[in-house]
Amino acid sequence: MSRKNAILTMLVILGMVTFLDRINISVAGSSIMHDLQLSPAQWGWVQSAFILSYGLMQIPMGALGDAFGHRKILAVIVLWWSLFTAFTGMAGGLASLLVIRFMFGVGEAGSSPCSTGVISRWFEKGEVGKAQGYVWAASRMGGALTPFVVIPVMLWVGWRAAFYLLGALGIVWAVVWWMFYRDPGNTDKTVVAKKNRLSWSSLLRNRQFWLLCGMYFFYAFGSWFFFSWFPTFMELGRGFGKSELTYAVAVPFVMSMMGNIAGGHLTDKLTKKFGMKIGRKALGSSSLAVSAVCMFLAAFIPGKMAVFVFLSLCFGIFDLMLPSAWALCIDLGKQHAGTLSGAMNTAGNIGGFCCGILFGQLVESSGNYNLPLYMIAVMLIISAVLFVFINPEKPIIKE
Repeated sequence: MSRKNAILTMLVILGMVTFLDRINISVAGSSIMHDLQLSPAQWGWVQSAFILSYGLMQIPMGALGDAFGHRKILAVIVLWWSLFTAFTGMAGGLASLLVIRFMFGVGEAGSSPCSTGVISRWFEKGEVGKAQGYVWAASRMGGALTPFVVIPVMLWVGWRAAFYLLGALGIVWAVVWWMFYRDPGNTDKTVVAKKNRLSWSSLLRNRQFWLLCGMYFFYAFGSWFFFSWFPTFMELGRGFGKSELTYAVAVPFVMSMMGNIAGGHLTDKLTKKFGMKIGRKALGSSSLAVSAVCMFLAAFIPGKMAVFVFLSLCFGIFDLMLPSAWALCIDLGKQHAGTLSGAMNTAGNIGGFCCGILFGQLVESSGNYNLPLYMIAVMLIISAVLFVFINPEKPIIKE
C-alpha cells in the first residue's frame, strides 16, 4: 500500500470513529432522557450544545491544522474528544451533560477541516472528490454501526458503558496517528501556503464565500436531523421498537455511505469530462432538490415503512452532494482549504444548532413529530438554489 493510500485509510477510520462518538448519544437518547428526566426541549439543548461548540471551533481548528501541521493537531483533538466521550457516561443531569457535550464538540470541530487539509496536501485535483467521498462514506458507516454497538451494550450493562467503550477507541486512533503520520516536508504546496497569508477582509467581502456558507447552512439544517433527532423521531414519533430501531437507523446511514462513495466518483468523473460547473454544482444542486421531495413525502405519508423508505432515500440522495461541497473547499480555497472548509462547516453547524433547537420546540409545542420534517424540506430546497449560484471555477483564495 502506498503512503498516500495508507493516509487515506487512517482518515477513513477517523471518519468512522468521529461519527460513532457523535451518533451514540442520539441512539441512546430515549434512555438518557428517561434516566436523567429530560424533556424534549431540554434534549434539544443537549444536542445543540455539541453543535454550538462544534460550529464555533471549525475555523480555529482548520487554521491551526494549516499553520502547525495536521499530525500534531489531529492527535490532540482526537484525544480530547475521546476523553469527553467517556465523560458523557458520567453525566448526572442536564447541567453536566450540557458542559460535557459542549467540550466534546470543541474537539470534534477539527476533524473535517483537518482531514480536508491533509487531503489537499497529498491528493491531486482529480482525486480530491473521491478521497472526500471515502472519508465521508466512512463517517456514515460509523453512524450505521453505532446502533449495533450502542444498543447491545445498553441492553447488557446500560448506556453509560457504551460511552466508555467508544472513548477508548478514539484514544487508540490518536496514538496510532501520532506514531504513523508525518506532515509533508518543504514541498511547493507547503511553501506557497506559508507565503500566502489569508486575508479575512477580502474573504468576507467575497460573494462566493457567502454562497458557499449559505448553501451549507441550509443543507446541514437537514443533515443534522439524522445526526441528532432521527433515532428519537423513529422511536417516539413513528413507534419503532428497540429491536427495529437498530436497522431503522442503520439502513439510512448505509444509504448515505453509498451516496458519498458514488458522489465522490461522480464529481471527479463529471468534472474531468464536462468541467467543474457540471461536476460540482449541477450534481450538488440536483441531489439536494430530489432529497427535499423525499423529506416532504416522509412527513406527509403516514406509517412506519413509508417513513423508513423515504428518509433512507433522502439521506442517500442528499449526500451525493457532500464530496462535491468539500471538494469545492479545495477548488476555491487552495492551500487554505482547511480554513475555508472550517468556515463552511461553521455555517453548517449553525444550521444544525437551529435544527436541534427548533425541532424540540416544535415537537413540544405541537405534540407532532412530523411537523419539523416539512421545515427541513424547505431548507433543502433553499440549499439547492444557492448551490446553483456558486462558481467552482473562480477561486475565493488565489495562490
